[in-house]
Amino acid sequence: MAAVPVGAPDPADLLILDGSVTPPAELAGGKAAGIAGMTAAGLPVPPAFVLTTGVCRRFLTEGGGVLDALWGEMRQGMAHLESATGRRFGDPAAPLLVSVRSGAPTSMPGMMDTVLNLGMTTAVRNALSISMGETYARDTQERFAQLFRDVVLRDDQAAIPDDPWRQLRLAVEAVFRSWLSPRAVVYRKRHGLDDTAGTAVTVQAMVFGNADERSGTGVLFTRNPSTGAPEPFGEWMTRAQGEDVVSGTREPQPLSALAELMPDVHARLLEHARFLERHHRDVQDIEFTVESGRLWLLQTRSAKRAPRAAVRFAAALGREGLVDEETAVRMVTAEQVRALVRPGLDPEQRAAAVLLARGLPACPGVASGVVVTDPEEAESRAAEGESVVLARRTTSPHDLAGMMAAVAIVTEIGGATSHAAVVGRELGVPCVVGCGEGALLGHAGETVTVCGDTGEVLKGALVLTRVSEGSDPDLRALTGWARRFSPLAAWRPEEAPAGVLPRPDLDLSTDQGVAAALADGVTAVVTEHPLPVLLAALAHPRGSAKRQ
Repeated sequence: MAAVPVGAPDPADLLILDGSVTPPAELAGGKAAGIAGMTAAGLPVPPAFVLTTGVCRRFLTEGGGVLDALWGEMRQGMAHLESATGRRFGDPAAPLLVSVRSGAPTSMPGMMDTVLNLGMTTAVRNALSISMGETYARDTQERFAQLFRDVVLRDDQAAIPDDPWRQLRLAVEAVFRSWLSPRAVVYRKRHGLDDTAGTAVTVQAMVFGNADERSGTGVLFTRNPSTGAPEPFGEWMTRAQGEDVVSGTREPQPLSALAELMPDVHARLLEHARFLERHHRDVQDIEFTVESGRLWLLQTRSAKRAPRAAVRFAAALGREGLVDEETAVRMVTAEQVRALVRPGLDPEQRAAAVLLARGLPACPGVASGVVVTDPEEAESRAAEGESVVLARRTTSPHDLAGMMAAVAIVTEIGGATSHAAVVGRELGVPCVVGCGEGALLGHAGETVTVCGDTGEVLKGALVLTRVSEGSDPDLRALTGWARRFSPLAAWRPEEAPAGVLPRPDLDLSTDQGVAAALADGVTAVVTEHPLPVLLAALAHPRGSAKRQ
């Protein structure tokens, strides 16, 4: 291969996502990899191209000259979008608007920035008012202006450029910089992700869920990400764009509303979802838009899931043969199982408790703490050892530190695919959303119990009871499979083989304790909860080595 001259773009810096190649997520980010795969499969995806993670890494260390050298390729990428859509960037006669979206190698939902409807100029807005109506033109322009100010200009009072190419350049730079935003850094630290990986930037032709009454946007999970139930689950909004769903500022409708309005679109969506789950061999989180009755898929990725759902998904996919048993076991973490077998609500206490609020159960689990309405206060009080429940009207990525510090999260508005719900599921924190305006903030300072299984917020700290790991068929199945592959055998006291005795000197309640046992040459242990021990041992380098 010929060497690339110094200062010249690398051929892998910009990739056209036309389905001819499916780039790895490490290069193109998970979003672009998903787009390329869906396009290659012939699914309805708006055309797109991607600036790869290597461009981000160089931009953050070398500055804007990196994009200067790449700008010719950027124009070629935009020419591809123009050719595929029959529209032209900045041309009022047939305007092409685009989204500029982040895309990390590992999914970081809501942690970095996106700009929608980019390419909106005064001339384009006036032309859209004539061709599509004033309501649509005003709504689209206002959405663009709000996101551009929030993401690109931030506190700067500068005017939004009326040159679409200048908009594009500034937006790409802002999305690259969002890799270093405080919330993204905190998120990566929490999840042990590579700080040097960088984000890709996907530029994609816009499709408009706000076009008319037969338009909208939504999120579909191929199985329920909270409970693990096998039925598809999701939410839908008419005359909306994607930011409306995740922000929680509008009340979504269930997918059944889409089925009633456009049954043919709903049927095609489910058909595509089934294909994507089989293709990726995992439960998928799919973003979609309907524009004037036409379905478009914007993104697919492995779904973030609550601990209960993680266990049910893994067991179900293993039983169905979609993945082999070892893969199924490795789809669950020790911490997810520990969260699942923690004590739950005592039925009698729950029946007698005062109900303060009720909403949608977004992430199962039960926790008690003092209601705090400010994320910074939640963080500081948690640091002092206090259990806090973060209660907000709705959450945003700026609330991440407080959400991570809380034992439970509750919001007054938003649905099961809102920011609070998605992040709560990933953190494994009990979460209840959409309790109603004014339902919670007045209870600041009170001790409450949040039940993410039922969607209830109850007064006081209630008594909890333990879950029996041995009585759960999914946990039993995963335990049996894990024993075939784990380098450390683990047994409950009543089932331990002769000669395998309890070791009070071992702390098996954490991954670090399991690693220490392996380092000491321990091969079999007795523990109340074997599965987390087996999973922690599998995740250890010795467990990975055994797979070779």
